[in-house]
Amino acid sequence: MRIRPKTSDDNDVNNIFWVTMTDLMTGLVLVFIVLFFYTYMTSHLDKIKQDLAKENATKVFQETLKEKDINATVDPITGVVKISDLELFDVNSYTLSPKGKAYLDKFAPAYINSIFSNESMSKNVAKIIVQGHTDSQTYKGEYSQDQQYMKNMDLSLNRAYAVANYMTNTSYNKTHGDKLRKMIIVEGASFSNPILVNGKEDYAKSRRVELKLIMKNQEG
Repeated sequence: MRIRPKTSDDNDVNNIFWVTMTDLMTGLVLVFIVLFFYTYMTSHLDKIKQDLAKENATKVFQETLKEKDINATVDPITGVVKISDLELFDVNSYTLSPKGKAYLDKFAPAYINSIFSNESMSKNVAKIIVQGHTDSQTYKGEYSQDQQYMKNMDLSLNRAYAVANYMTNTSYNKTHGDKLRKMIIVEGASFSNPILVNGKEDYAKSRRVELKLIMKNQEG
Protein backbone atom coordinates (compact mmCIF):
# COMPACT_ATOMS: atom_id res chain seq x y z
CA MET A 1 0.00 0.00 0.00
CA ARG A 2 1.36 3.33 -0.99
CA ILE A 3 1.12 6.11 1.58
CA ARG A 4 0.87 9.59 0.18
CA PRO A 5 3.21 11.94 1.96
CA LYS A 6 1.70 15.01 3.56
CA THR A 7 1.82 18.02 1.38
CA SER A 8 1.96 21.68 2.23
CA ASP A 9 -1.75 21.86 1.32
CA ASP A 10 -2.60 19.37 4.09
CA ASN A 11 -0.62 21.39 6.61
CA ASP A 12 -2.39 24.57 5.52
CA VAL A 13 -5.80 22.93 6.05
CA ASN A 14 -4.83 21.72 9.54
CA ASN A 15 -3.41 25.11 10.45
CA ILE A 16 -6.57 26.85 9.25
CA PHE A 17 -8.69 24.42 11.31
CA TRP A 18 -6.76 25.03 14.53
CA VAL A 19 -6.65 28.79 13.97
CA THR A 20 -10.40 28.79 13.41
CA MET A 21 -11.06 26.73 16.59
CA THR A 22 -8.74 28.97 18.62
CA ASP A 23 -10.48 32.09 17.36
CA LEU A 24 -13.87 30.53 18.15
CA MET A 25 -12.88 29.57 21.70
CA THR A 26 -11.34 33.00 22.28
CA GLY A 27 -14.51 34.64 21.01
CA LEU A 28 -16.70 32.51 23.28
CA VAL A 29 -14.55 33.32 26.30
CA LEU A 30 -14.75 37.04 25.49
CA VAL A 31 -18.53 36.83 25.11
CA PHE A 32 -18.77 35.03 28.46
CA ILE A 33 -16.59 37.67 30.14
CA VAL A 34 -18.66 40.51 28.68
CA LEU A 35 -21.96 38.89 29.73
CA PHE A 36 -20.62 38.16 33.23
CA PHE A 37 -19.34 41.73 33.61
CA TYR A 38 -22.62 43.19 32.32
CA THR A 39 -24.70 41.03 34.68
CA TYR A 40 -22.48 41.87 37.63
CA MET A 41 -22.50 45.60 36.92
CA THR A 42 -26.27 45.67 36.35
CA SER A 43 -26.90 43.84 39.63
CA HIS A 44 -24.35 46.01 41.45
CA LEU A 45 -25.84 49.22 40.11
CA ASP A 46 -29.37 48.10 41.07
CA LYS A 47 -28.16 47.40 44.59
CA ILE A 48 -26.48 50.81 44.79
CA LYS A 49 -29.69 52.50 43.59
CA GLN A 50 -31.79 50.64 46.15
CA ASP A 51 -29.31 51.29 48.97
CA LEU A 52 -29.46 54.96 48.10
CA ALA A 53 -33.26 54.77 48.08
CA LYS A 54 -33.22 53.28 51.59
CA GLU A 55 -30.75 55.94 52.75
CA ASN A 56 -33.03 58.56 51.25
CA ALA A 57 -36.02 56.97 53.01
CA THR A 58 -34.27 57.29 56.36
CA LYS A 59 -33.67 61.00 55.83
CA VAL A 60 -37.21 61.56 54.57
CA PHE A 61 -38.76 59.80 57.58
CA GLN A 62 -36.57 61.71 60.03
CA GLU A 63 -37.43 65.05 58.46
CA THR A 64 -41.15 64.26 58.11
CA LEU A 65 -41.59 63.08 61.70
CA LYS A 66 -39.69 66.09 63.01
CA GLU A 67 -41.72 68.49 60.86
CA LYS A 68 -45.03 66.93 61.98
CA ASP A 69 -43.87 66.74 65.61
CA ILE A 70 -44.50 62.99 65.75
CA ASN A 71 -42.81 61.03 68.52
CA ALA A 72 -41.10 58.02 66.89
CA THR A 73 -37.55 56.75 66.50
CA VAL A 74 -35.92 56.23 63.10
CA ASP A 75 -32.95 53.89 62.96
CA PRO A 76 -30.25 55.89 61.11
CA ILE A 77 -28.85 52.78 59.39
CA THR A 78 -31.88 50.65 58.51
CA GLY A 79 -34.58 53.32 58.31
CA VAL A 80 -36.83 51.24 60.61
CA VAL A 81 -39.40 53.43 62.39
CA LYS A 82 -40.08 52.38 66.00
CA ILE A 83 -43.25 53.43 67.83
CA SER A 84 -43.54 52.88 71.58
CA ASP A 85 -46.56 50.86 72.69
CA LEU A 86 -47.27 53.67 75.18
CA GLU A 87 -48.24 55.83 72.21
CA LEU A 88 -50.73 53.22 70.98
CA PHE A 89 -52.15 50.80 73.56
CA ASP A 90 -53.14 50.35 77.15
CA VAL A 91 -51.14 47.79 79.17
CA ASN A 92 -51.56 44.19 77.88
CA SER A 93 -54.13 45.35 75.31
CA TYR A 94 -54.05 45.19 71.52
CA THR A 95 -56.99 47.56 71.10
CA LEU A 96 -55.85 51.00 70.03
CA SER A 97 -56.42 53.58 72.74
CA PRO A 98 -57.97 56.98 71.89
CA LYS A 99 -54.43 58.35 72.19
CA GLY A 100 -53.21 55.65 69.82
CA LYS A 101 -55.82 56.49 67.20
CA ALA A 102 -54.99 60.19 67.45
CA TYR A 103 -51.32 59.31 67.04
CA LEU A 104 -51.92 57.22 63.91
CA ASP A 105 -54.16 59.93 62.46
CA LYS A 106 -51.01 62.05 62.30
CA PHE A 107 -48.43 59.36 61.69
CA ALA A 108 -50.07 57.24 58.96
CA PRO A 109 -50.55 59.90 56.27
CA ALA A 110 -47.10 61.36 56.97
CA TYR A 111 -45.42 57.95 56.67
CA ILE A 112 -47.38 56.58 53.71
CA ASN A 113 -47.35 59.76 51.63
CA SER A 114 -43.63 60.24 52.20
CA ILE A 115 -43.06 56.84 50.55
CA PHE A 116 -45.29 57.27 47.52
CA SER A 117 -44.56 60.94 46.88
CA ASN A 118 -40.85 60.09 46.50
CA GLU A 119 -40.26 58.49 43.09
CA SER A 120 -36.90 56.95 44.02
CA MET A 121 -38.38 55.36 47.12
CA SER A 122 -41.67 54.13 45.67
CA LYS A 123 -39.89 52.45 42.72
CA ASN A 124 -37.55 50.47 44.94
CA VAL A 125 -39.77 49.52 47.89
CA ALA A 126 -41.19 45.99 47.64
CA LYS A 127 -42.84 45.54 51.04
CA ILE A 128 -43.83 47.54 54.11
CA ILE A 129 -43.67 45.31 57.19
CA VAL A 130 -45.60 46.26 60.32
CA GLN A 131 -44.06 44.19 63.11
CA GLY A 132 -45.18 43.96 66.75
CA HIS A 133 -42.78 43.35 69.66
CA THR A 134 -43.32 42.68 73.35
CA ASP A 135 -41.01 42.62 76.37
CA SER A 136 -40.01 39.33 78.01
CA GLN A 137 -42.00 39.77 81.20
CA THR A 138 -44.21 36.77 81.86
CA TYR A 139 -47.95 36.43 82.19
CA LYS A 140 -49.33 35.48 85.58
CA GLY A 141 -50.20 31.81 85.88
CA GLU A 142 -48.51 28.49 85.36
CA TYR A 143 -47.35 28.74 81.76
CA SER A 144 -44.32 27.07 80.21
CA GLN A 145 -41.68 29.13 78.43
CA ASP A 146 -43.16 28.08 75.08
CA GLN A 147 -46.63 29.12 76.19
CA GLN A 148 -45.32 32.46 77.47
CA TYR A 149 -43.60 33.07 74.16
CA MET A 150 -46.70 32.26 72.12
CA LYS A 151 -49.00 34.35 74.33
CA ASN A 152 -46.66 37.27 73.66
CA MET A 153 -46.59 36.30 69.99
CA ASP A 154 -50.37 36.59 69.89
CA LEU A 155 -50.21 40.00 71.57
CA SER A 156 -47.46 41.29 69.26
CA LEU A 157 -49.25 40.06 66.13
CA ASN A 158 -52.58 41.55 67.15
CA ARG A 159 -50.95 44.89 67.93
CA ALA A 160 -49.22 44.94 64.54
CA TYR A 161 -52.53 44.11 62.85
CA ALA A 162 -54.35 46.87 64.76
CA VAL A 163 -51.77 49.42 63.60
CA ALA A 164 -51.77 48.23 59.96
CA ASN A 165 -55.56 48.09 59.86
CA TYR A 166 -55.94 51.60 61.24
CA MET A 167 -53.18 53.00 59.02
CA THR A 168 -54.89 51.82 55.84
CA ASN A 169 -58.12 53.50 56.91
CA THR A 170 -56.80 56.93 57.88
CA SER A 171 -56.65 59.87 55.48
CA TYR A 172 -53.76 59.37 53.10
CA ASN A 173 -53.46 59.70 49.34
CA LYS A 174 -55.88 56.95 48.28
CA THR A 175 -54.54 56.91 44.73
CA HIS A 176 -51.79 54.73 46.20
CA GLY A 177 -54.26 52.38 47.89
CA ASP A 178 -53.78 49.47 45.48
CA LYS A 179 -50.00 49.60 45.85
CA LEU A 180 -50.19 49.86 49.62
CA ARG A 181 -52.49 46.85 49.97
CA LYS A 182 -50.08 44.71 47.94
CA MET A 183 -47.06 45.87 49.92
CA ILE A 184 -48.16 45.85 53.55
CA ILE A 185 -47.37 42.79 55.67
CA VAL A 186 -48.18 42.15 59.34
CA GLU A 187 -45.82 40.21 61.60
CA GLY A 188 -45.50 39.32 65.28
CA ALA A 189 -42.10 38.85 66.93
CA SER A 190 -43.07 38.20 70.59
CA PHE A 191 -40.04 38.98 72.79
CA SER A 192 -37.48 37.56 70.32
CA ASN A 193 -35.76 40.93 69.76
CA PRO A 194 -35.60 42.86 73.04
CA ILE A 195 -34.02 46.30 73.36
CA LEU A 196 -30.99 46.12 75.62
CA VAL A 197 -29.52 49.06 77.53
CA ASN A 198 -26.20 48.44 79.29
CA GLY A 199 -26.72 44.70 78.86
CA LYS A 200 -30.19 44.64 80.44
CA GLU A 201 -33.57 44.64 78.74
CA ASP A 202 -35.39 47.96 78.69
CA TYR A 203 -38.95 46.69 79.01
CA ALA A 204 -40.55 49.97 77.94
CA LYS A 205 -38.45 50.18 74.76
CA SER A 206 -38.94 46.49 73.97
CA ARG A 207 -42.71 47.00 73.77
CA ARG A 208 -43.03 48.61 70.36
CA VAL A 209 -44.37 48.43 66.83
CA GLU A 210 -41.83 48.72 64.03
CA LEU A 211 -42.34 49.70 60.42
CA LYS A 212 -39.66 48.56 58.04
CA LEU A 213 -39.18 48.78 54.29
CA ILE A 214 -38.04 45.78 52.30
CA MET A 215 -36.31 46.88 49.12
CA LYS A 216 -36.65 44.90 45.89
CA ASN A 217 -33.07 43.64 46.04
CA GLN A 218 -33.75 42.17 49.52
CA GLU A 219 -36.63 39.92 48.47
CA GLY A 220 -36.31 36.17 48.42
